[in-house]
Amino acid sequence: MAPSVPLSASNFIRSQKCVKPPVPTKSFAGQIVIVTGSNTGMGLEAARHIARLGAEKVILAVRSLERGRAAASSIVQSTRCAESVIEVWQLDLASYGSIQAFANKVESDLLRLDAVIENAGMLAETFELAEEDERTIKVNVLGTMLLALLLLPKLRRTAQGFNKDVVLTFTGSWMHWTTDFPERNADSIFDALADEKSARMANNERYSTSKLIELLAFRELVARLTQPQSGHIVTSMINPGGVATDITRDGKGLLFKAFVRVSKMVFLRTAEEGSRTLVHAAEGGRETDGQYLDDCQPARPELVSPFVTSKEGVDAQAKVWRDIMQRLERVKADVADNI
Repeated sequence: MAPSVPLSASNFIRSQKCVKPPVPTKSFAGQIVIVTGSNTGMGLEAARHIARLGAEKVILAVRSLERGRAAASSIVQSTRCAESVIEVWQLDLASYGSIQAFANKVESDLLRLDAVIENAGMLAETFELAEEDERTIKVNVLGTMLLALLLLPKLRRTAQGFNKDVVLTFTGSWMHWTTDFPERNADSIFDALADEKSARMANNERYSTSKLIELLAFRELVARLTQPQSGHIVTSMINPGGVATDITRDGKGLLFKAFVRVSKMVFLRTAEEGSRTLVHAAEGGRETDGQYLDDCQPARPELVSPFVTSKEGVDAQAKVWRDIMQRLERVKADVADNI
C-alpha cells in the first residue's frame, strides 16, 4: 500500500496558502528548554521566541559550537534577554557518543527539564555511513530516538517533582507521504537502509523514508510511554509545513531543486513562521498529547498517510520499533527501561 500523494499535496498547498500559524504568546517563565538543530532555521527562530517569552534557560543543542554561539548572540541581541539565558551545548546526532555525553550533561547540570524540541534533521542525496548506519537515518531516526529515550528520566522527574506537564516534541514532515518504504520488508530495516547498493537517495526519497520511520517510531513510543505519578509528559510530532530553511542545501535531484525553487517563490513559510508550530507544541497543551500536529492543531485523519494506520503500517510500526531497539540497546543495554 503506497501513500496517496495527490491528496497530501492538495492539503499541503491549501495549508500553505491559507493558514498562517499564530505568533506565540504563552509565557515560558521559569522553564528550561532544549532545542536541537537551533543554530539556524526553525530551531533558531523557535529558541528566539522561547527566550522572548521569558524562559529561564534555552539550550541550543548544535553540532557546531561556533555557529551555535553566533545564534546565541543573535537571540540575545534581538530579544534583549540576559546572556545567561542562552547556553550552547554540543550535540551531533550522527554520533552515539555525542548523544550520550549530551544526555549525561543534562543529568548533571540541569535542575529540571521542562521541554525538549527535537528539531535537528538532515536531508542528503549522497550515501554516507555514520558509524554503522546511513547518515540521514542515523540523524533523523536513530539518533533522535536515542536522545529522546535518554532524556525521558529527567523529563519524568521534572513532571513529578514540580507537579507539572513537560514536553517532548519532534519535528516531522508531510513528506512522510511520499515513500512506499520497501525496506520494511527486509529482515532488518536498518541493515537494508545501510546497504549502499540498494539505497534510494535521489529526489528526496531517503529523507521521506526517514520521516515516515520517525512517525511510526513516535506512535510506538506514545503507546509504550509510562507517565509519571504526577504531572504529565506531553508528546507530539509537528508537521511545520513547507518552510524555507537550509535543510534542502544538499538536495540534488532536478525535480526536488525545481520544487524548492518554485515553492520559495510561491508558498513556502519563512523559518520564523514555521518555528511558531514548534513553539506551539512546546507549550504542551494536553490536546496535543500523542498527536501528529498540523497547523498548530491535531491533524485531521486525512493529513496522515493512510499507510500509517493500515494493517501494513501497524505491522511496519512494530517492526520499526523492534529494529530501533536492537540498534539502541547495543549502545545502552537498559535504554528501554527509560520508557
